[in-house]
This record gives sequence, structure tokens and C-alpha cells, in this order.
Amino acid sequence: MRDQVLPTDAPALSAKDVVKRFGSAPVLDRVSLSVERGEIVALVGESGAGKTTLLRLFNRMISADEGEVCVGGQNVHTLNPVQLRRSIGYVQQEGGLIPHWTVLRNAALVPRLRKMASPDDLASKALQLVGLPPEEFGARRPRELSGGQRQRVALARALAAEPEIILLDEPFRALDAITRAELVEGVHALLRDIGVTALLVTHDIRIALEIANRVAVLRGGKFEQIAPAAELRASPASPYVRQLLHRAGEGTPA
Repeated sequence: MRDQVLPTDAPALSAKDVVKRFGSAPVLDRVSLSVERGEIVALVGESGAGKTTLLRLFNRMISADEGEVCVGGQNVHTLNPVQLRRSIGYVQQEGGLIPHWTVLRNAALVPRLRKMASPDDLASKALQLVGLPPEEFGARRPRELSGGQRQRVALARALAAEPEIILLDEPFRALDAITRAELVEGVHALLRDIGVTALLVTHDIRIALEIANRVAVLRGGKFEQIAPAAELRASPASPYVRQLLHRAGEGTPA
């Protein structure tokens, strides 16, 4: 069973009037977002829009300069940062696997850190979920895997401790088109089936429209639109959103 440590009557993730600066310029400029339990939300935008910055605020990899960031209704600054990070699944860009560890040991990392019972069993279950049977892949090293398989291991590592929430930072970016399409389809089915709350960062609005319940478009540190995929397609709220859709073959030019 998933670790039920957060209140059930609050959004899984919320940010209110958040400002984050690097130097004098704000990377996030009074943004607000709420992600309900079991929802999949995608953050979309070009490089420098603030997507990864917002994602990393939720597990306190960085801290906001202004505003409030909450997980399960609790301000992240009232929570132990190490425990918070271990309670939230996190898939970073290009996986971040430990190269000299086996696949099974990589996948068991968080359950071991949390001193959960039977971490290898949890890791094996997670590997099975992502389509990597542990009896075939568990003893391999990351260098023996394809790019798509490494990303699946990273996803298994994020899921092994059975978190309520998972953060995914451009998990498909470094993959070739065929591998990316296969993994997007697999991740979509997996997230839907297990009912985990997910916040996904991607520069590709096609991926966001395929996977997410809602899509949040960031530009220059501000949201241009937050809407379900069908609404975004039908009623883009700005020329920029319309342009993103057109580039992806999802709409008419701005």
C-alpha cells in the first residue's frame, strides 16, 4: 500500500503567488497552481520558462523567495526536507542512475533509505510495473541498457517506495522518436492505472496533451493558460499557446 502520510482533504500539490529569482530577474513571477490527488498535470514551455524551477520547489530542492508552496496542504518549509524528498517520487532529466550499481539496487534506493521492509521486493515490483522483469534486468548495470530502458529504471526507482506523488522532469527528452513514443504510451498507461498524482515537465506539448489531465503553459515565469487538454486545443487563451499548438500540429497558426 502507498504511504498515506499526507492529509486527504487538501490538494496534493499547491503553489500560491510564488516568486523565485536567480539574480535580480524572477524566473517565476507570482505563479499559482493546484494539483488534485490522482491528477496528472503537465508543465509546458520553452527553455527558461520556469518549468523545472516550479517542479523543484515541491520537493525543496530549491526554495521560493515569496509565496507559499504546499504538499498535501502542508507548507514545505514546515516539513523535514530529507523526509519530504524521500516521500515524493522524482524522475530527473536523463535518469540520474548510479552507474556502478545494478538495476535492482538502483530501483531499491529509496525503500532502503526509508528503511522500508523488503526493499528488493518493492524494487522488483516496480521494475515489473515499468516493463523490465527483474529476473532479466535486475543484475544488469545502466551501461548495459538502452536509453529507454534506463529511463524505465529511473521511473521504477521513483515508484518503488509507492509514493502518493511523483515529479517527472523531462523524462523523455534524451530519447529517439520511436523510443520516446513507446515510453510516453507506457508511462501514460502506468500513471493512469496506479492512480498516482503526477507533475510532469516537458517542452513538447504533444506529450503533455497525450499524458496529462490538465496542461499548464508557462512563458517567462508566468502561466499563459491552465486547462484540460481538450479545452486547450479548442480555446487557446493566447497567441503563444496557439503558436505552441500549431508547431505541434495541434491547431491553426496564431
